[in-house]
Amino acid sequence: MKKTILTGVMLVCMISLHAQKKKAAEKSGNPVFPGWYADPEGIIFNNTYWIYPTYSAPYDKQVFLDAFSSPDLIQWTKHSRIVDTASIKWAKRALWAPAIVEKKNKYYLFFGANDIQSNQEKGGIGVAVADEPAGPFRDLLGKPLVDQFHNGAQPIDQFVFKDSTGQYYLIYGGWRHCNIAQLNDDFTGFIPFEDGTTFKEITPEGYVEGPFMFICNGKYYFMWSEGGWTGPDYSVAYAIAGSPFGPFKRIDKILQQDPKIATGAGHHSVIHKPGADQWYMVYHRRPLTETDRNARITCIDRMYFDENGLIKPVVITNEGVEKNRLK
Repeated sequence: MKKTILTGVMLVCMISLHAQKKKAAEKSGNPVFPGWYADPEGIIFNNTYWIYPTYSAPYDKQVFLDAFSSPDLIQWTKHSRIVDTASIKWAKRALWAPAIVEKKNKYYLFFGANDIQSNQEKGGIGVAVADEPAGPFRDLLGKPLVDQFHNGAQPIDQFVFKDSTGQYYLIYGGWRHCNIAQLNDDFTGFIPFEDGTTFKEITPEGYVEGPFMFICNGKYYFMWSEGGWTGPDYSVAYAIAGSPFGPFKRIDKILQQDPKIATGAGHHSVIHKPGADQWYMVYHRRPLTETDRNARITCIDRMYFDENGLIKPVVITNEGVEKNRLK
């Protein structure tokens, strides 16, 4: 009993010291919040920063998603179990890689579930909806939105991209293939392209999984993860094109391990502060002290462009980023 009490006191002291360091330095520190979390989707809702990550654990324990919110990138609030397999009846395991958008005062959370390996298995990419960013989210369809392999792409690692035209696209895919599809108005299905196809492949050289897209100065930046997620070589590369359909020619690797800091840096997202030239890469990595494949933490570091609009390699740090409030 005494040992249990002492351990609890030590833990409280450690948390307190961590909080004091953050406050003194006015930097986030990395990881930005405690716990094993991966595949983070960073976004801004209502002048608040949000991160929606995968709970990093064995697949059969990945049955829920948490979210985290912050007014300044320093202090983060945990919102537990915003969705789980009790509310998504067809999902049994491997609930991961959330992507979220707001539309008409509703919040749509896209997720992968069950890690299906063939068209004969039940699972794929689903959609949940809520009235608030913290949920609770309920199943929108009662079934997966994408439950088949199209163009060789495993239906996982979904990202929802809003084009400058207002059109929303689902960009997704594992197994070294990436597809793009036009979402319909209520996100219950897809609008076929003019040639009659629904899923177009936009896979660039080196692509493995984890797609992300944004627009900057009228150009489409497409980013993805390379290497194996369980190993130290996991990383992020990118390409630039004139449309969301490419063609995307790989430019360079911009996020990777630093043997002095951490390994396996990948599966990222990007946050852009509105009205400012301030860009952040939100990603996961594996601490040097860990070898378990699920020992992944969520981190944030600054992202910069050069004078030609190319992305500079992101420097991963233990300090994280400075305090930055949203107006």
